[in-house]
Amino acid sequence: MPLLIEPALPAGTFRSMRQPCLIVDDRLVLRPWCADDGEDVEAAFACPAIQRWHVRRVDGADEAREWIAGWEQRWRAETDASWAVVDAREDRPVGQVGLRALSLFEASAQLSYWVLPAARGAGIAGRAVAALTRWAFETVRLHRLFLLHSTANAASCRVADKAGYRLEGTLRSSMLHADGWHDVHLHARLRSESAPSSEGRTEAEQGRSPR
Repeated sequence: MPLLIEPALPAGTFRSMRQPCLIVDDRLVLRPWCADDGEDVEAAFACPAIQRWHVRRVDGADEAREWIAGWEQRWRAETDASWAVVDAREDRPVGQVGLRALSLFEASAQLSYWVLPAARGAGIAGRAVAALTRWAFETVRLHRLFLLHSTANAASCRVADKAGYRLEGTLRSSMLHADGWHDVHLHARLRSESAPSSEGRTEAEQGRSPR
């Protein structure tokens, strides 16, 4: 059955290029996950605070390697993407930021992010979200980015607000966590909207080859 409209972005938009590294600032870089990150992935999913807002665990080195390897496959399939947020001085992951539920037809994706406990309180999630948002809008030309979080997750709400993601509404009892159903905030941002003044434009972005 023929479509009445053309997809907003053509197939191959992601898989035709290598996943880039994005420079956030002089301290942080977003890069593809690599095999050496396994211990950090295990540590992240062992964190009670991260487990509270996620529905899965990573048990052991084999599952961590499987989790990491899966991102290259999802990039080629153009369904999802994930970057390790790394301390540029040590090249060690301190968090994750990514695109989920990617739709080339509608040029949209859902943002996700988390930060390891030792790195919290320094604005890392907000800076990573800002860098990925600029790349998604300016390079890929996505039309809409959105994020979802439990209404009980105040920290995630602050990240969304600072990154210019407007609160569009509350989805009642729509996300299942270990402790039951949660109401969910829906935030979104359009490419046509101006970046928040707090975001600035001092962070350089550079498409480098993955290591």
